[in-house]
Amino acid sequence: MASSLLSVKSISARYGKVTAIEDLSLDVGEGEVIALLGANGSGKTTLLNTISGFIAPSASSIELRGEVISGEPPHRVFRAGVVQVSQMRDLFPAMTVLDNLELGAVCHRATLSRELEKVFHYFPRLAERRTQRVATLSGGEQQMVAIGRALMGRPRILLLDEPSGGLAPRFVQEIANIMNVLKAEGATMLIVEQNIAMALGAADRFYVIRSGTIARSGDVSELGDDHKALAREFYL
Repeated sequence: MASSLLSVKSISARYGKVTAIEDLSLDVGEGEVIALLGANGSGKTTLLNTISGFIAPSASSIELRGEVISGEPPHRVFRAGVVQVSQMRDLFPAMTVLDNLELGAVCHRATLSRELEKVFHYFPRLAERRTQRVATLSGGEQQMVAIGRALMGRPRILLLDEPSGGLAPRFVQEIANIMNVLKAEGATMLIVEQNIAMALGAADRFYVIRSGTIARSGDVSELGDDHKALAREFYL
């Protein structure tokens, strides 16, 4: 594994009295793409929200390049370089594509034009629609805006929560393509995805969460056709 960028050490998180994740550990190396797999309700989104600072872990720590970020508020975690694209996208529908994208560069105003150019290179469709209100876009286009806005923040690590969720097949393929482009450029990503073939197609390694704990992990290259058995075991 590459040198560790993100280290999650034996964390637990709860909603009231309900334990969502317990004694969970994982590492993401610099430039690695990690697939985080598991059935609905297994704790995947809770883990991302805990890393991002939206949920306070009740035990142990989360480190980014050796600096403890667990317990920090979301805006400080964001400034440290952890940028999440949630399932809900969290866009501003009444604002334009351009306005939404520019919000992602709140910490990097000096390089705004350069970051916009990169995003429009990844998503030419957004350049064409830059003056449209986000509410007028399709679901796939809105997902592009959400990912583009995250990239405007120049993330050290990008957390993607169900990037293909609810999208038409052609947009699923476009999102898969951009994930592979980002991987080729050295981006570090932690991807939660129900589409197991899509997730493993981009990932170097994988973790499977079951009932809030790590049930299995390994290198994608060693799976072969075993990803079908993986899906049967942990999704059905």
